Amino acid sequence: MHKLSRLSSSSILRNGGSRYRGVASSISSSTSQYDLTGVNDSNQSASRWFSSITTGRSNSSHSTPKFNLRNGFYLSNRYESTSAAASDATDSPPAEKFEYQAEVSRLMDLIVHSLYSNKEVFLRELISNASDALDKLRFLSVTDPGLMKESGELDIRVQTDKDNGIITITDSGIGMTREEIVDCLGTIAQSGTAKFLKALKDSKDSGSDNNLIGQFGVGFYSAFLVADRVVVSTKSPKSEKQYVWEGEANASSYTIREETDPEKLIPRGTRLTLYLKRDDKGFAHPERVQKLVKNYSQFVSFPIYTWQEKGHTKEVEVDEDPAEVKKEGDDSQTEKKKTKTVVERYWDWELTNETKPLWLRNPKEVTTEEYNDFYKQTFNEYLEPLASSHFTTEGEVEFRSVLYVPAISPTGKDDITNPKTKNIRLYVKRVFISDDFDGELFPRYLSFVKGVVDSNDLPLNVSREILQESRIVRIMRKRLVRKAFDMILGIAMSENPEDYEKFWDNFGKNIKLGCIEDRENHKRLSPLLRFFSSQADEVMISLDEYVENMKPEQKDIYYIASDSLTSAQNAPFLEKLKEKEYEVLFLVDPIDEVAIQNLKSYKEKNFVDISKEDLDMGDKDEEKEKQVKQEFGVTCDWMKKRLGDKVASVQISNRLSSSPCVLVSGKFGWSANMERLMKAQSLGDTSSLDYMRGRRVLEINADHAIIKNLSVACKSSPDDQEALRAIDLLYNTALISSGFTPENPAELGGKIYEMMGMALSGKWSPAIEAEVIKQSNMINGSEAAIEAEVVPVEAGTGHK
Repeated sequence: MHKLSRLSSSSILRNGGSRYRGVASSISSSTSQYDLTGVNDSNQSASRWFSSITTGRSNSSHSTPKFNLRNGFYLSNRYESTSAAASDATDSPPAEKFEYQAEVSRLMDLIVHSLYSNKEVFLRELISNASDALDKLRFLSVTDPGLMKESGELDIRVQTDKDNGIITITDSGIGMTREEIVDCLGTIAQSGTAKFLKALKDSKDSGSDNNLIGQFGVGFYSAFLVADRVVVSTKSPKSEKQYVWEGEANASSYTIREETDPEKLIPRGTRLTLYLKRDDKGFAHPERVQKLVKNYSQFVSFPIYTWQEKGHTKEVEVDEDPAEVKKEGDDSQTEKKKTKTVVERYWDWELTNETKPLWLRNPKEVTTEEYNDFYKQTFNEYLEPLASSHFTTEGEVEFRSVLYVPAISPTGKDDITNPKTKNIRLYVKRVFISDDFDGELFPRYLSFVKGVVDSNDLPLNVSREILQESRIVRIMRKRLVRKAFDMILGIAMSENPEDYEKFWDNFGKNIKLGCIEDRENHKRLSPLLRFFSSQADEVMISLDEYVENMKPEQKDIYYIASDSLTSAQNAPFLEKLKEKEYEVLFLVDPIDEVAIQNLKSYKEKNFVDISKEDLDMGDKDEEKEKQVKQEFGVTCDWMKKRLGDKVASVQISNRLSSSPCVLVSGKFGWSANMERLMKAQSLGDTSSLDYMRGRRVLEINADHAIIKNLSVACKSSPDDQEALRAIDLLYNTALISSGFTPENPAELGGKIYEMMGMALSGKWSPAIEAEVIKQSNMINGSEAAIEAEVVPVEAGTGHK
């Protein structure tokens, strides 16, 4: 049962019934060129006002509800109503038939099936048209106040009948004359708004107001996305008569007739009635319409009311059981009668677009709490953002925007490759267009940034949904990205370091991805990076802090990539650098190494991987190096001959102090860490490992005892099998300590067990010496191991 509440009645008494009239709305994009010199309304007849909620078929048990004028106020009674559209009056004059001035069969099919990608935008288009009609009326009434003499508020009302699948959209805008209906609604893709704007431009006194929405001329025909039949009833202040336009989907003609039914006459504006298709009747549900209005038209400058079912509680008496009354006796007569609380349902208008567009306000007048509340409401968040930025861009591209950096990543820390995040809501003149972009406004590494962008002249296609690639879009993108960087830098420079730690924990990978994908913004991305280092393994440092801590003689920024912080801290490559107190960055995230390699340098300091050959620490002593090469040159050649193609060369190292050797990567090949990552790729091409792996160089420490002993063996007995096996073991051990993966782990284990057997032979119990050697030979399984059985004494002696 649909009843008007007491609150509604009191509101009518308070406002003189102006908010409960039945005015219809105008279709803004369908109005033709206006005469800006004035409107002749001297012969206009008195208008009758009716509530739009009274139109339609009422229940037979109730009379047709009307508002009665008493003492200057509109009074109402409780009633039941339905939002079904009223049937045509039987005494109406015959309708005139017109042919569309276009090849409708093809153009209508294009509009319905191809032009719009989403059916639900029909309501956005029609409300935008109604908003334009109200804007036109407000603009023209400045020079011609007579247009507003019918009074009444400028608003839009959307009413639904879910049982019959009918949607009615009304507004109190400028309306249309008969000629304007033929001119605009009869010509598909002709925009009345565009004509109106041209008239303003040509007029000397037009001013600079250009805030109208519909300029494409097909917004009205989006109604046929969901409707089989559309009826437009419109009344212009220029005309004394009200006209009804009626058209059907896939038809080549339409009709126009004069409205003569007194129940349907309106003082000004347009009523648009959609008779929905069978499959689209779900759009007539009140809650769905309200949701669409809030999503697409939340920030339209005129109030939008939707017809909603409401309820209020009240106390009602409950009939008592006669048996209980008799049992309680006479005492019960003095008690109060029993009551219960019930909910009484009724229908009433509800303001749907209560939220004001915050981005249109002066940033100095908006508080932090208001920014946070807008963020939570718009994006359904419960945590306050880390930062916000409210700005207006002027010049060749004008737009307003409010951007936010969330406190936490909603999709998980590892999901950084999906550019379609629905985080940026695009508006054109306060009308929501889309939030489904593929990198047009923001690059994918900044996809975590949320916000709204509102432009008056954004180059959209005719359906207003797909951005066209243009210079304006590129300029907008650059400015939005720049503002996003300013926000992030503000977090990094804030007095609370925990804010940036929280940001880096959630979005650090996005910044690193930006270093890979966006070369133009390397200077903005580099200061935002954070890494652990050899001198700061508990707190991450920035590149600026690293440069400040550099030694005067240090020329480069050193780094090492590893799979964990512990591995990086204990890598043999750091030995000499630690002695010199040179700081080394630890790249422990899989994306770190690629990001740094793309940066190449920072503040004219080159990034240098200490795990690659030709490491220059700025302390070369050419004379000493020459002497060492002469002394160990033969040893290096001997070791290279033994290792064969496993290494490109064997060289004297300048980076080792305690380790006997290290295996470094070629200057232009993969590092050990990168090789490990590429092998782990499930979809990677293993055939590329051979040539991308690059050359490996075995660097030996000339000051280490093992290397000195091998040098003696090289000169005295280069074919000694034990010495050759020591070279193999040295190489395999260097593989592991340098971060590479051994090609044959079982063989390496056998060599280690063999050497352990030789080293421990006879150390504690000579009786088991032969057994240990025998087991070692079984594990190794090589002829060289068998030869070891005949020289146990020599092995023991060598050990001593």
